[in-house]
Amino acid sequence: MEIIRLEVGNLGANCYIVYSKEALEGVVIDPGGNAQDIINIIQRENIKIVAIINTHGHADHIGDNDKIKEYTGAPILIHKDDASMLTSAQGNLSMYIGNNLICKAADRLLTDGEIIQVGGMKLQVIHTPGHTPGGICIKVNEVVFSGDTLFEQSVGRSDFPGGSHQQLIKSIKERLLILSDATQILPGHGSGTTIGNERYNNPFIQ
Repeated sequence: MEIIRLEVGNLGANCYIVYSKEALEGVVIDPGGNAQDIINIIQRENIKIVAIINTHGHADHIGDNDKIKEYTGAPILIHKDDASMLTSAQGNLSMYIGNNLICKAADRLLTDGEIIQVGGMKLQVIHTPGHTPGGICIKVNEVVFSGDTLFEQSVGRSDFPGGSHQQLIKSIKERLLILSDATQILPGHGSGTTIGNERYNNPFIQ
């Protein structure tokens, strides 16, 4: 499995291109902006993108969904509880920063525990509500793409509409901290970390 991270958009969200070097098939996780940079990498590595996955429906993670879909022809996947955010500038919060982003509706709605098969890889959907109702993490082998659920020594905001701090902490403790300490966490913003580092050092979940 190969992973390429780009920092995209005005809010510096992490977009990940995850692909099999053998099969040259992959996914784009959270194309929140900088579509041409994402496309350049897809072209350079000769990757067939078979899905665009949103970890949640906030504008900084979905901003260039449509451009990447137009280029790749890949379907857009999001958890069913965040699906309405794609087509609502109020729901995805873009109207509050003067953007009024409206994306195309999702092609496929995800549920907890679902497996997305890509180029011999198995991407497991872990529903982790709290930042948004339909927030998900995506586990591939010993790597978790945690969206805005868990960060290095921090957690996602829960003061946006649909957020719940109690639910967020419950999601982290019951869905992520059950994983091994060596599991890598690749978040929606900032640097990567591990489950072990967060288990013992994250002040929000002690």
